[in-house]
Amino acid sequence: MKYNRVWIPDNEEVWQSAEITKNYKAGDLFLHVQLEDGTELNYPVDPAALPPLRNPDILVGENDLTALSYLHEPAVLHNLKVRFVESKLIYTYSGIILVAINPYKQLPIYGDAIIHAYSGQNMGDMDPHIFAVAEEAYKQMARNNKNQSIIVSGESGAGKTVSARYTMRYFATVSKSTSNAHVEDKVLASNPITEAVGNAKTTRNDNSSRFGKYTEISFDQSYRIIGANMRTYLLEKSRVVFQSENERNYHIFYQLCASAMQPEFQHLKLGSAEKFNYTRMGGNTVIEGVDDRANMVETQKTFALLGNFLGISTTYSHLNIFCELLDLNFDKMTQWLCHRKIITTSETVIKPMTKPQAVNARDALAKKIYSHLFDFIVERINQALQFTGKQHTFIGVLDIYGFETFDVNSFEQFCINYANEKLQLQFNLHVFKLEQEEYMKEDIPWTLIDFYDNQPVIDLIEAKMGILELLDEECLLPHGTDENWLQKLYNNFVNKNALFEKPRMSNTSFIIQHFADKVEYKCEGFLEKNRDTVYEVLMEILKESKFRLCANFFQDNPVSISPFSSTINIKSARPVLKPPNKQLRMTVGSKFRSSLSLLMETLNATTPHYVRCIKPNDEKQPFEFDSKRVAQQLRACGVLETIRISAQSYPSRWTYIEFFSRYSILMTQQELSLNDKKQICKIVLQRLIQDPNQYQFGRTKIFFRAGQVAYLEKLRSDKLRHACIMIQKNVRGWLQRKKFLRIKQAAVTIQQYFRGQRTVRALKQTWAAIIIQKYCRGYLVRKLCQLIHVAAVTIQAFTRGFLARKKYRKMLEEHKAVILQKYARAWLARRRFQNIRRFVSNIQLSYRVQRLQKKIEEQVRNTSQFMICTVYLSYLFSPLSLLSAGKEKHPFIVLFRVLEKKIQNQKQDYEKEIELLKGEIKVLKEEKSQLQQQIQQEIIIQDGLKIEVGQLTKQAQPRGVVVNTIPGLPAHILFMCVRYADYLNDADMLKSFINVTIDGIKQVVKENSENFEMLSFWLSNTYYFLNCLKQYSGEEEFMKSNTPRQNKNCLKHFDLSEYRQILSDLAIRIYHQFIVVMENNIQPMIVPGMLEYESLQGISGLKPTGFRKRSSSIDDTDTYTMTSILQQLSYFYSTMCQNGLDSELLKQAVKQLFFLIGAVTLNSLFLRKDMCSCRKGMQIRCNISYLEEWLKDKNLQSSNAKETLEPLAQAAWLLQVKKITDDDAKEICEHCTSLSTVQIVKILNSYTPIDDFEKRVAPSFVRKVQAMLNNREDVPQLMLDTKYLFQVTFPFTPSPHALEMIQVPSSFKLGFLTRV
Repeated sequence: MKYNRVWIPDNEEVWQSAEITKNYKAGDLFLHVQLEDGTELNYPVDPAALPPLRNPDILVGENDLTALSYLHEPAVLHNLKVRFVESKLIYTYSGIILVAINPYKQLPIYGDAIIHAYSGQNMGDMDPHIFAVAEEAYKQMARNNKNQSIIVSGESGAGKTVSARYTMRYFATVSKSTSNAHVEDKVLASNPITEAVGNAKTTRNDNSSRFGKYTEISFDQSYRIIGANMRTYLLEKSRVVFQSENERNYHIFYQLCASAMQPEFQHLKLGSAEKFNYTRMGGNTVIEGVDDRANMVETQKTFALLGNFLGISTTYSHLNIFCELLDLNFDKMTQWLCHRKIITTSETVIKPMTKPQAVNARDALAKKIYSHLFDFIVERINQALQFTGKQHTFIGVLDIYGFETFDVNSFEQFCINYANEKLQLQFNLHVFKLEQEEYMKEDIPWTLIDFYDNQPVIDLIEAKMGILELLDEECLLPHGTDENWLQKLYNNFVNKNALFEKPRMSNTSFIIQHFADKVEYKCEGFLEKNRDTVYEVLMEILKESKFRLCANFFQDNPVSISPFSSTINIKSARPVLKPPNKQLRMTVGSKFRSSLSLLMETLNATTPHYVRCIKPNDEKQPFEFDSKRVAQQLRACGVLETIRISAQSYPSRWTYIEFFSRYSILMTQQELSLNDKKQICKIVLQRLIQDPNQYQFGRTKIFFRAGQVAYLEKLRSDKLRHACIMIQKNVRGWLQRKKFLRIKQAAVTIQQYFRGQRTVRALKQTWAAIIIQKYCRGYLVRKLCQLIHVAAVTIQAFTRGFLARKKYRKMLEEHKAVILQKYARAWLARRRFQNIRRFVSNIQLSYRVQRLQKKIEEQVRNTSQFMICTVYLSYLFSPLSLLSAGKEKHPFIVLFRVLEKKIQNQKQDYEKEIELLKGEIKVLKEEKSQLQQQIQQEIIIQDGLKIEVGQLTKQAQPRGVVVNTIPGLPAHILFMCVRYADYLNDADMLKSFINVTIDGIKQVVKENSENFEMLSFWLSNTYYFLNCLKQYSGEEEFMKSNTPRQNKNCLKHFDLSEYRQILSDLAIRIYHQFIVVMENNIQPMIVPGMLEYESLQGISGLKPTGFRKRSSSIDDTDTYTMTSILQQLSYFYSTMCQNGLDSELLKQAVKQLFFLIGAVTLNSLFLRKDMCSCRKGMQIRCNISYLEEWLKDKNLQSSNAKETLEPLAQAAWLLQVKKITDDDAKEICEHCTSLSTVQIVKILNSYTPIDDFEKRVAPSFVRKVQAMLNNREDVPQLMLDTKYLFQVTFPFTPSPHALEMIQVPSSFKLGFLTRV
């Protein structure tokens, strides 16, 4: 289809990307493509083998090659190149293989912090790393109790030795032994020794291993290292006597020569390496950047660690020095190095040798001595690593040469390639087995997968009458030659075995079709190297040496090199081919075949893990990628074969959770309404992919055929693009409408302005005319008004004068009448007042009589006198004249007085009754108060019982706090005991009490070392006890805040400053353990909660993970969230507060916890490329805001805990910010001040787009940022130290409580303390 991208072969880059410019139709002979540089090309194609399709950019740069939708060579090569060159990532998974590309540069990714970060993690959770493979092997060993093997292979210079060294360092770090022998240190110390005597500089590598090595690291039942054992294979002895140009002999020779002037080496009579033939053949005895003398010191240190067991000897150009050092007979050695003894049936003939023969004899002897020396060193290393206990399991690390092909290939390359054929067969069978197990585990029908079987090549080499057996047979013949042996090969295999060929232009070579490539071998030297013979006479001379080490080398029955082989129980996978006789076993080929068979037995009895080391270029340039060389190595090491096997079935495998998270955008609302995610995935796939053969549903995963994930990614990208277009359409429409309305408003405003100007001009003219008219009319009106005003005032003056005179005359006439009226009206007013007063008095009397009548009615209602009283009272309304006459004996008055007296008597009776009632009420009130006092006493008694029950309950619990008491009550009681001893002036009592107290606290802390509440309780009380010792010490600096009463309680007789220091150290120790417990509790939550959990729903960034699945993608239940972290922090905070921990100490603890959260999250971010995305930056920033809100809620802003999260916050900002222009680079440099240069570059290189709309960070931009940061002085360290502890300070806070006011619980029976 048009616009699809494909890969086409290229001579320089192996594969080149191209885009199809015209639809391809069946039968077309050419494919119209455009290269990335814009070149148009008509590429000839075979309809049966169309060019491979290119993966979407979103899938490029994945951690696992099996996550690619299209699995083929160009996709693998491109993915590795993007990761290596652009992201500076040297490790990549390819199914079960870890591909490691040599960066030719020191990288900060192997520190102890990295080891601890990978420890305990699943392989899919972190970025690919050699430590991840080592952790997987260690975890499987512990989980399954099965031995493991890590097979590290690759070309010379690919980094095998370094990778093997790092795996052993990982095991030594994570499984520290409990013994004092430091076995893990000895295991690591064996590496420098074996590298010194077995590694050399070659044209491809400055530290090339010239032997194969299999190291078994033994573990006990607690999975701690208890010992190790080493086996070596095929040492390159020829290097001792010959080196090619720009190569060196073994490192040990140059280290010795560089240290010749040291006292311990002067007796060896060494000199410069240029003086010796065996060390100067390569023309260059120095390696740039390598100090041989310093390395010799390091080698000596490792010898000392393993045991001073070695006396080193070497050969010299001067024969007498050689004989002197080895304590040999000089005359015999001189004779038999130049003569040869020929023994016949009748006589013995001594024949002088030619110079070439003598040189060969000398070289053979040198090789023999060095070979024995090398075996001896390995044997003694094994003895130093020997263990007495029983081995439970072991992990083997195989560091062996990879497939080799040179211009001239000889016996060494033949053996190396033979070993790689055996390893490849084992690898193929293991991959095939894993595939089958995966299908069976997921209940998917198993279909037979065709894979390359290299068993025929192995049979060609090692079977009966194979190449090796024919070689051994020719070696037995006295006059056997390379040519005769080669002729036998021609006769047996040419035209009879398709894997064996005869070169057209040569009669001294043969070709074998290996699994990786065809290799042409030169037969010259095969027999000599296979025999590896030294003249018997020379052997006898060496046996007679008085130097015991040398003599032991050549004994007939040497000590076994592998003393621990009996402890390893290995079940053979197939019968070992045994040679027919003893003499044949002595050849190099037969010995190598036997050791290789033993190695294969060991590997077949273990679970293998594969590391394939790749050499990116031959010039040793850092981060330079030579596609040709890498492709050649990928074919040779089996990576592409693994890819091919995977691609034949279902290479892409997603868990249901991953699929649902990634492709939920393709699901309808009806599908999303279902509760079963697994069922949703099935329904969606059946709708999206019509062909059911393109996928299979397993128990936990969905299996896709090649290309289906790319198709789903295209659907997802199209859906997102359509959504983006819709959003853009509406946003652009809104922006245009807004712009139109703004323009319209501007136009209307302009129109209003111009129209207004015109109108204003007309209005101004009209207004000016009106103003003129106004002033004119006003002037005229004012003139008229003034005239009228003068006339009116004149008329008013005359009129008012006339009226005033008239009024005056009238007032004179009426004055006397007014006086008469005044007196008359006064008399009338007085008369009216008197009448009104009498009337009011009558009314008042009537009202009062009515009130009295009502009272009497109530008292005499049932008596007969009521009517009489009523009648009499009615007369009271008669005229008052009778009363005023003063007639005392008037009948009405008499009656009234009688009634009044009777009423008074009744009143007195009522008052007496009231007095009695008041007395009764007073008695009742007294009884009530007595009852209330009794009730109050009962309530107090009940409260006391409750308190006692609560105290008894707390005393029965192993942990807890004293509620409603002063903080640090136990500490105050302890000090009161100290003060009591001081009061008695009893030094022995005081010393004994304090020692017992300190020992008791230590014991409690030791027994409860994992109990957070107990540690919090005793940290608080130790702190308060220390403060009490200071506050009452009598020292002025601590007494400033004391009250006079507290000063009276100061110690009088003893100075306890020494004990204060001991208590301070104890408090620091408790604090550190307290922090460790908190960190251990919260650390498992940090990465899942801060990084993996999606606190912002709807912005998931999951991508395919390939063969290695994330643990979080397998099951989404029971996982930690951000809420889990906040709840744990709140639990810590509430416990510390309940235990009365000082606020300053609490703040320091919170700061330490926040530092751990930030450091662990940031370290995990550095090691997880899949987390370095813009969306994840948003998630992290959101989580940081939750932590800040928690600090604010707990009023802990002053603890500086927020500042410890600054590196993480800047990393989150860096993931979100734009990374394109120079201004962006400058902003990054200015903003990311808490991140080091290494960390900033790591994040930029690891930035991973989640969708096609995001872009990768260009390498040029990363270099630009790096250049701007060059002047910054910071530590070139990638990982933050999660074990770092801030310095703890214990501030002096005097207690406000007086000692005599503290109530000691009576159950303590310490009442005498309060009487001091």
